[in-house]
Amino acid sequence: MAETKDKATTPQPTKDFDLEKSMHKAEDFFFKNKNVITIAVVAVVVLVGGFFAYNRFVKQPNENKAQEMVFHAQNYFAVDSFKLALNGDGNNYGFLQVVDKYSGTQAGNLAKYSAGVCYIRLGEFQKGIDMLKSFSSSDLLLQPTAYGLIGDAYMELNKTEEGIESYKKAGHYNDNELTSPVYLFRAGLALEKAGKAQDAITIYKEIKEKFPLTNEGREMDKYLARLGDVKN
Repeated sequence: MAETKDKATTPQPTKDFDLEKSMHKAEDFFFKNKNVITIAVVAVVVLVGGFFAYNRFVKQPNENKAQEMVFHAQNYFAVDSFKLALNGDGNNYGFLQVVDKYSGTQAGNLAKYSAGVCYIRLGEFQKGIDMLKSFSSSDLLLQPTAYGLIGDAYMELNKTEEGIESYKKAGHYNDNELTSPVYLFRAGLALEKAGKAQDAITIYKEIKEKFPLTNEGREMDKYLARLGDVKN
């Protein structure tokens, strides 16, 4: 009976007891390692605070300055004064100065695109290619246009294979009726120039199937017939 009574009166482990025991272990761990933990917490606070401070006091002011700098270059670009747009007029910066000083900003990145266009329009095709390759955008129309311009520049340099690949990259970047049929069509023409008629037929069929209502899509039967694809 005594043994039974002892069992009945002896406190049994409970969830509350387990939780309290766990909390004590956590406290012991903290006091043993409080210096390391404190340093880690401070580091996180500094990093987070630094991120917001960078955005507010560095990134945004730089963005504003870059937009101010690029204003006059854009005006020259709009009226096809590509040399002035590229190099500035002596009083105002051109796209190249914006790229050099503020390449990490959105305005600086867009300046790379505009500078690349300027180079191509001025006949400096390799410089245009290099500048446009340094440009990157998530815009579904601007990025494929950059790839397409690279293709144009390669074709001007008689680098047909590179031109074909750039046109394909432009045409397949994002299926849309504005840029895709235009650059796929140029890829087809470049393939014909390279003597790759069957590859051109494949491209022309793709345009016809995917973009039948576009100007290019409506013209594909003519080009397919020209290449002897009677089963188009």
